[in-house]
Amino acid sequence: MKPHENLDPLVIAGKSYSSRLLVGTGKYKDFAETQAAVEASGAQIITVAIRRTNIGQNPGEPSLLEAIPPSKYTLLPNTAGCYTADDAVRTLRLARELLDGHDLVKLEVLGDPRTLFPNVVETISAAKTLIKEGFKVMVYTSDDPIIARQLEEIGCVAVMPLASLIGSGMGILNPWNLQIIIENAKVPVLVDAGVGTASDAAIAMELGCDGVLMNTAIATAKNPVLMASAMKKAVEAGRAAFLAGRMPRKLYTAAPSSPTAGLITPASK
Repeated sequence: MKPHENLDPLVIAGKSYSSRLLVGTGKYKDFAETQAAVEASGAQIITVAIRRTNIGQNPGEPSLLEAIPPSKYTLLPNTAGCYTADDAVRTLRLARELLDGHDLVKLEVLGDPRTLFPNVVETISAAKTLIKEGFKVMVYTSDDPIIARQLEEIGCVAVMPLASLIGSGMGILNPWNLQIIIENAKVPVLVDAGVGTASDAAIAMELGCDGVLMNTAIATAKNPVLMASAMKKAVEAGRAAFLAGRMPRKLYTAAPSSPTAGLITPASK
């Protein structure tokens, strides 16, 4: 194996990535902190909220593209803040114009401003329109395995179920639903929303997720750059553990970790 080769890439829409951690760009104190955290994370796919971040639509204002250049990263425009399919579609059409025809996007259509839970009916509607228009859609959704399957059948290039509510930091609340989605999907499955700390990311990867997307867990940490580094290591460790295959759980059964030959046991006295 050559030093630059990666035998376990994340493949999305036909493109390979060495990092399985995707990060957002919101909630940082400034673009400098955003840049430092992104670099520490090792992420290659960076999601950008088009309705909240300037990537050229506001001339004369600082642009995120100066800190996170498209020449270095794969930008993933998202529809954060959209509550209807029409709004989401318009937002991503704008993103495609601003980014010179860029077609890899993250679709999210929210159903409630308090919980930010996805509106899956509007999500499916928007996904159908976007895919017909040539977009490659990575889609935020609930952890309902049936909805996840429908979104894959429509043609989404990745399914991104929540672990828990956006920004909650509650971690994975329903690993069983995630397991069903992972076992049945033929496209990448990435946990999106709810990760609070490194162990949450590791658990997601140990379950067999293809990747993890996060923003709040890094951006609102006391030290975002250090947390970004921790998340990078957690995703790598979780993936390695999944590939290695954990030992089986044995309720009420102990197995010594060292050889037992020659030991004095109660039966031999």
